[in-house]
Amino acid sequence: MASTIPTLFHSPNTRSSCVVALIAELGLTPGKDIDIRTVSVTRADGTGGPDPVNPHPEGKVPFLTHGAESLRERGAIMLYLTDLFPEAGLGPREGEAGRGDYLSWLFYYHSVVEPVVLLKMSGLDHPFFTAAIRDFATMIARLEETLSQGPWLLGDRFSAADLLISGPFLWLPTLLENSPVLRQWVEAVAARPSMTEVARRDAA
Repeated sequence: MASTIPTLFHSPNTRSSCVVALIAELGLTPGKDIDIRTVSVTRADGTGGPDPVNPHPEGKVPFLTHGAESLRERGAIMLYLTDLFPEAGLGPREGEAGRGDYLSWLFYYHSVVEPVVLLKMSGLDHPFFTAAIRDFATMIARLEETLSQGPWLLGDRFSAADLLISGPFLWLPTLLENSPVLRQWVEAVAARPSMTEVARRDAA
């Protein structure tokens, strides 16, 4: 029988760590409100490997199941959880002010932020890329413009979008060398109790 509470498949020190932080931000109790199952994944250094208990079709994390539903991609999982547990206020509800900006930032991460970071780190450059998704400098400028108007991506309201989009900069702080505005934002995200606890568990 499918579980009546959501189940997150997670591996420490991976992209799924920000979803674990979101679970803490939502005030959910693992084992009561949500299950968190630790699985192995193939790492960039060649260690690890796919875990047979992980239902993700590509053996990656995060992966969320809830009854007959299953979700991959962090933005989709975060949207699902913030809609499922709206009382925490980690994402504007449908019809609430800021909903459009919230959805836009979640999708912006997958369509722009992560691709241009990967292109920058790999040294790849091509007019097709910049025409379609712009470039790293343009992405940084967009974030700086928004964050200069408020401490968070939604102004005065912290949301799951901050957890998601700050991720690459937490992993690669050298990307922030020339942006004091982004550095201050990333440090504020990293200082949240949910993030410090996840960092402690990942280090262990």
